[in-house]
Amino acid sequence: RRITGRLVHPASGRSYHEEFNPPKKAMTDDVTGEALVRRSDDNATTLKKRLGAFHNDTMPVLQYYKEKGVLRTVEAANPMSSVYEDIKRFIEKGY
Repeated sequence: RRITGRLVHPASGRSYHEEFNPPKKAMTDDVTGEALVRRSDDNATTLKKRLGAFHNDTMPVLQYYKEKGVLRTVEAANPMSSVYEDIKRFIEKGY
């Protein structure tokens, strides 16, 4: 859902999300009024490949740092402001 809902303003790189950070007007950049696009690789097929690579390549790295006691996680499905505050708190604590 998070990946397949992404929208981008090509000229500026501004990003939106259909559900979590929608533009004020559907498929339209809030600043310029120009059209937003969906990246060609933001689709279900590519997502399945990315998830496979994540589980094969990234999970062992995460497990390593978890075992060392230095892994910090953030629930990315939370509202953007909450994610920001979580990350800020980790940085301020020196994690």
